[in-house]
Amino acid sequence: MNEPLPLPSHIHYELLLQLLEQQTLFATYEHPPLKGEVHELIITLRKALSQQRKLEEDCERLGLKIDYRWSLNDLPEEQES
Repeated sequence: MNEPLPLPSHIHYELLLQLLEQQTLFATYEHPPLKGEVHELIITLRKALSQQRKLEEDCERLGLKIDYRWSLNDLPEEQES
């Protein structure tokens, strides 16, 4: 595998976590069942980010490059033109 591995930029996780923790969680204050679901979603996103970081460490150990993507429309530089 010579091409870099496309992965989401960490900012995607951070933005979602900030939104959920600062706004969504606050908005569910009067609805405990929803608040629990939001907590579960936050835990899931934190776990996903942790798993991606482990994957990145594995890639680094194997000498594989990573191409952090901001959107599905991002193309590696060599494919643009």
